[in-house]
Amino acid sequence: MTFNDLGLIEPILRALKTEGYTHPTPIQQQAIPILLSGKDLLGCAQTGTGKTAAFAIPIIQHIYKQQKNDRNARRIRALIVTPTRELAIQIGDSFTAYGRHTGIRNTVIYGGVKQGRQTAALSRGVDILVATPGRLLDLISQGFISLRDIRYSVLDEADQMLDMGFIHDIRRIIAMLPRQRQSLFFSATMPKNIVELSRQMLGDFERVTVRPEQTTADKVKQSVYLVSKKNKAQLLKHLLHEQYGASTLIFCRTKHGCDKIVRILGKGNLHAAAIHGNKSQNARQRALGDFKRGKISILVATDIAARGIDVDALSMVINYDLPNVSETYVHRIGRTGRASASGVALSFCDVEERTYLRDIEKLIRQDIPIIEDHPWVDEQGDLIEQMMPKSHQHNRRKNNGRNSGNRKNYRSGGNNRRWSKRKTTSKQV
Repeated sequence: MTFNDLGLIEPILRALKTEGYTHPTPIQQQAIPILLSGKDLLGCAQTGTGKTAAFAIPIIQHIYKQQKNDRNARRIRALIVTPTRELAIQIGDSFTAYGRHTGIRNTVIYGGVKQGRQTAALSRGVDILVATPGRLLDLISQGFISLRDIRYSVLDEADQMLDMGFIHDIRRIIAMLPRQRQSLFFSATMPKNIVELSRQMLGDFERVTVRPEQTTADKVKQSVYLVSKKNKAQLLKHLLHEQYGASTLIFCRTKHGCDKIVRILGKGNLHAAAIHGNKSQNARQRALGDFKRGKISILVATDIAARGIDVDALSMVINYDLPNVSETYVHRIGRTGRASASGVALSFCDVEERTYLRDIEKLIRQDIPIIEDHPWVDEQGDLIEQMMPKSHQHNRRKNNGRNSGNRKNYRSGGNNRRWSKRKTTSKQV
């Protein structure tokens, strides 16, 4: 199937050709016909699946056709609400690209900056508004924005908005929307509270799900390092020095942890920047800009802040902390190995995270290769014993003490795991 088979208008097809799009992704192939028919949609999809185009293209087509019969002044017809500034800008750029031949205007509003430029754009008239919740409600209260003409509403990255504490803002926004509208609801995960929120927003809806195992990039080489928590920083420096200059996105569980990693790397002559919720919008945008331009090659982020990161040539993703939600792992590693590029995803696993690893492997239906070949593996032998297949545990105990001067290297390839020997190294970083 090509985009020509989806019933799209010529101006959009011309824009897609300019962007180099020929064949729709699974979520685009499923979602676009549903949205063109006017039905509501509940979508569950990870990053890198093309979901922005899946909702942007039908919205542009609907508004373009309606403009021919409506000569009134520009009014906001579509509202897209998303959690972070970075993601809002990315979505706005997509609307601009897909609608470049239609004459449809969009603008992006977000907090953390002065509102003057944003209100000026609104006063000139826009058809599509992309917004973060706080700034949207602020400008509504000031009278700069009215939602009475909204015909299309999109709630994107809903799970992250709830994690960021936007639940009350989202409910206020939903209550302001006209009853007669087409609603779209996207989330990477579908816990109970997300399902309940979707029911408040959607009417008669269709559901599209791109399963995580489908979105795990085949070209991403995955592996996991068994390492104690106290030695993660040393292992990280070791790996980054080996891959010096490669564009690397490091995921950390907490904001404090991100800043700590940046300081540790700085002491090892590895320049990095952090983005998370405690950073100002300008600081986050500056760090992301430096990363995209190659001024820095290492970016450390929390999952929430990273939702707006879209870097085509990302070489490597490192899970410094394994996520406790398995779908988040898929979301993270999907940021590398996009299009025709290859990528690498490395994960650190300490003894407290071993259940997370097992859950991830169950979700993606494959064993992630375990790398025991690194300088700090010997200090967490108990972890290796617990993580390896039971068939190998007996052999390890039986051979314990033999082959002095050699270290056993436990490797994994697919479902076949084997033992090999490797000479002990004293290398330290």
